[in-house]
Amino acid sequence: MVSRVQLPPEIQLAQRLAGNEQVTRDRAVRKLRKYIVARTQHAAGGFSHDELLKVWKGLFYCMWMQDKPLLQEELGRTISQLVHAFQTTEAQHLFLQTFWQTMNREWTGIDRLRLDKFYMLMRMVLNESFKTVKARGWEDRQIEQLLELLTTEILHPSSQAPHGVKSHFIEIFLEELTKVGAEELTAEQNLKFVDPFCRVAARTKDSLVLHSITRGVFETIVEQAPFAIEDLMRELDAQSEEEEEGASDGDESSEGSEDTRDLPSQKRSEKLPAGSIRRAEPDVGQEQWEDDRDGPVLQFDYGALANRLFETASRQSTPSHNRKRLYKVIRKLQDLAGGVFPEDELPEKACRSLLEGRRKKKNKKRLPKARLQHKKGKGDQEDGSADPSSGVQRAQPRGRSRGGAGKRKRTPRQPSGARAEVADVQEPEKKKKRILGSKK
Repeated sequence: MVSRVQLPPEIQLAQRLAGNEQVTRDRAVRKLRKYIVARTQHAAGGFSHDELLKVWKGLFYCMWMQDKPLLQEELGRTISQLVHAFQTTEAQHLFLQTFWQTMNREWTGIDRLRLDKFYMLMRMVLNESFKTVKARGWEDRQIEQLLELLTTEILHPSSQAPHGVKSHFIEIFLEELTKVGAEELTAEQNLKFVDPFCRVAARTKDSLVLHSITRGVFETIVEQAPFAIEDLMRELDAQSEEEEEGASDGDESSEGSEDTRDLPSQKRSEKLPAGSIRRAEPDVGQEQWEDDRDGPVLQFDYGALANRLFETASRQSTPSHNRKRLYKVIRKLQDLAGGVFPEDELPEKACRSLLEGRRKKKNKKRLPKARLQHKKGKGDQEDGSADPSSGVQRAQPRGRSRGGAGKRKRTPRQPSGARAEVADVQEPEKKKKRILGSKK
């Protein structure tokens, strides 16, 4: 009897995760979570880099085999939440690092029918990675370690990340950070999250990465500026109202008993407190405006962000194309810092001017043809209305077809003398010789 070699538990789990039956895959995901919790409880029982790569290969094909959008979303949420099963920060970062390395390695083999569920998996893993930092109170060290990991594996020019992974990561970064930390993060902390994009945008030689960063990060910040300032004003108003209510409650408590005795019962029922529902009813337009928004947005110090961008873009090592592109963003941020906001009606005006310019160009192209036709029409009318005293009638226009041009009506020949007398037309020399010979 030949003894079978027992495989490591990571390889066994990876094989079951990539199984054909859904029941086997679901059972393997549950066992994997228990295995991670049990193994990472001790300091010396962590996973190695190669072991986590094997685990992620099994999870990748587990997602590959999953059908139906709702089940794909549930599985993606379960896989992304495995990061919370690790007990230490180093183990969590190693788990995230191996995930992005697996996506970079397997990305070229994903067909277009399976792209959407892996886009969703990337979004969910990024969301959960932000939640790990949030669970530790948004510490500066935790933020720096996570950003260094993401920059090394995705954004850095020497990384092996394909363009699809880079562009999708840049597109979803601010969206997922807003969902997790918009209510807690300060402008200084948000500047730390955006700092890697400033450095990569000034350094990269890839025009696609530069376009993705400027459009997906910096211009998004500019577009969200009115909402961010509106949220800030609401917070200030809420704080001022709370202070006023706290000050007014002490004064009203002493005088409230005497005033309420003198007032009749009807006036008491009509009187409303300061924070009543009737007073707090918003307008219809305001309700619609609030429904369109998903929630609070990230707060930024636009002047500090403009200075940081200028510091990176003004270096000698920055390519000229990158510098020109970043300077445009810096001007917009400086305008925001000075209180100049982008106009909402500007796109409509631009579209109108563009349409008017196109119409003018079309009219200019059509005008010469119309004028020529107009002139031709006038000339035909003048030729058609011939002078009756001249005795010469204008010939009828012939057809444009070859048959109409070749067929001519035969008219009786007139004597040569009469022909010369009637029309003062020079005849050819051969005809003149024939006429002279007949006369002789």
